Amino acid sequence: MTTRPLTRLFEAEDWVFDLDNTLYPAECDLFAQIDERMTEFVGRYLGLDYDAAKAKQKHYYTTYGTTLNGMMREHDMPASAFLDYVHDLDYSPVVPAPKLRAAIEALPGRKLVFTNGSRGHAERTLKALGLEDIFHDLFDIEATGYVPKPKREAFDVLIDRHVVEPTKAVMVEDLSRNLLTAHELGFSTILVWSWKDWSHEPLDGRPAGPVDETPDHVHHMTNDLTTFLEAVVEAGTQHG
Repeated sequence: MTTRPLTRLFEAEDWVFDLDNTLYPAECDLFAQIDERMTEFVGRYLGLDYDAAKAKQKHYYTTYGTTLNGMMREHDMPASAFLDYVHDLDYSPVVPAPKLRAAIEALPGRKLVFTNGSRGHAERTLKALGLEDIFHDLFDIEATGYVPKPKREAFDVLIDRHVVEPTKAVMVEDLSRNLLTAHELGFSTILVWSWKDWSHEPLDGRPAGPVDETPDHVHHMTNDLTTFLEAVVEAGTQHG
């Protein structure tokens, strides 16, 4: 892991945040609902039993970056029905995070959400967290033309649409593979990890857990985003 000074992060012009398992803690299991509903949708759409649908879902996730992308590519599935179904969730496990809101607001740069999910899901999640109205844009999978992270094309659309200079920007994610693309483009990178057991997920697509060593494309790691951002703000204001 290559650690960069917190003061450098504070000076960033843009902060790009992933949504799921990043802005809310993985332990609240909101994404488990999404995962289950994706399996249900795949099963119904393709006429598969549960186990076959789960296997197909994970295959598409690993191969195409998202289950949605695989279903669109392999079966010409319309995106809207899938996104509406898998994001019809119980958001009650997500609780307000006023300290996180204060820490994000204290960062001087512009803030963006960059998610492989839908805009509606992002809006509902941020409302549950109490983080609505603090982001410049919610950049969802539709905005990229349904090209998912970690594909370079998805990042290129975000960068072009919002005139982001990657070398002056920070990317915050729970998936290491998404940060690899960000690092290659010049972003400073922060990996948010959790103690949650992700062994049921494909190895190269698992959200981050505790590790002994991290690759060079990860510049910082934290399992407490609020405390980390508070430290960035403290370092930046003291330095200034």
